Amino acid sequence: MSDFERIEDIEDLSLKTALVRVDFNVPVNDAGKVTDDTRLRAALPTIEYLTNKGAKVALLAHFGRPKGEVKPELTLKPVAEAFGRVLGAPVAFAGDCVGEAAQNAIASIQAGGVVLLENTRFKPGETKNDDTLADEMAKLGDIYVNDAFSAAHRAHVSTEGLARRLPAYAGKSMERELDALEAALGNPQRPVLAVVGGAKVSSKIDLLKNLVSKVDALAIGGGMANTFLAARGHSVGKSLCEHDLTDTCREIEKNAAAAGCDIILPQDVVVAKEFVANADHRICSTGEVADNEMILDAGPQSVGILAIAMDAAKTLVWNGPLGAFETTPFDKATVEAARAAASRCRDGNLIAVAGGGDTVAALNHAGVAGDFTFVSTAGGAFLEWMEGKPLPGVEALKKN
Repeated sequence: MSDFERIEDIEDLSLKTALVRVDFNVPVNDAGKVTDDTRLRAALPTIEYLTNKGAKVALLAHFGRPKGEVKPELTLKPVAEAFGRVLGAPVAFAGDCVGEAAQNAIASIQAGGVVLLENTRFKPGETKNDDTLADEMAKLGDIYVNDAFSAAHRAHVSTEGLARRLPAYAGKSMERELDALEAALGNPQRPVLAVVGGAKVSSKIDLLKNLVSKVDALAIGGGMANTFLAARGHSVGKSLCEHDLTDTCREIEKNAAAAGCDIILPQDVVVAKEFVANADHRICSTGEVADNEMILDAGPQSVGILAIAMDAAKTLVWNGPLGAFETTPFDKATVEAARAAASRCRDGNLIAVAGGGDTVAALNHAGVAGDFTFVSTAGGAFLEWMEGKPLPGVEALKKN
């Protein structure tokens, strides 16, 4: 994604007001205190760059799902106070994201100052990408910066509409995400291996169909592997399995073969008669699952095969766990495979990009999230990118 505008491209920021879309949809407790400031800290590089260049910074963010209504419990005011502590400088707060209140709040800060505007989703036109609201919001600034990749799959006023009305740039967090995604699938070092896990094929059909045309090998794990195994004629007992999608699985495998993409499925599995922590379990081949057993993890032989595939790959894209990783001992395949990937990253032999769904939790559980080349916390936006869908918030940043 080298064809998007970056804030480093701006020649002069002094005396300009930058409208910056951030992801401040942070967790708060019953007392209104922010309990995890990860997303606040992620915004620091962009905001500090802009303020150090002499710009005023007006932050735009959503919080919760007010559905176009003003809901006091979803005000961003406590977040402004929390971000001030993270920034180490006062952060003003405006009681609206447009109009006189917003204008006055921006006017009250000095060059290099920061103000957080009220929840954009208090406005019914925000999620509708309403032209009138976009015109009104655009009056508040001179430039627009999108630093919220996690919201880039939405065509809202604060993610897409403003970018059509003001000179638009990617912030540093957005820039890092787009560069990582370009390295993973846009223009990757080959061979490329994708690992896709999770519960259901039905939630990732578009993703699988796109990946088989983009990668050299695709390893499928988790509950969705059961459906592929059933499509190959294996009995999966009482495992989670979407038997109505076996034809879809066969079609995906056919397309993969035509595209030269190798499909990697488990060769051995961990099975149990009940899904509880530390249940009695055994390891067997995929052809030996009893009718009263369920597949809950990939086996050691399958992890070894995946590690060999990693050795052959230059780039790895990972989405989803290989088993029921939240419950021991069915976390073993995910942990061992993640550690295998991390080791190859540390040695400089693999570019590994991961994200979406339970992936971040799984990599944190394995203790290796910090060893991957890049781990996206964007969720839905990351998945839509993997599906090959254009993201409105990114498309709007592209150079003409």
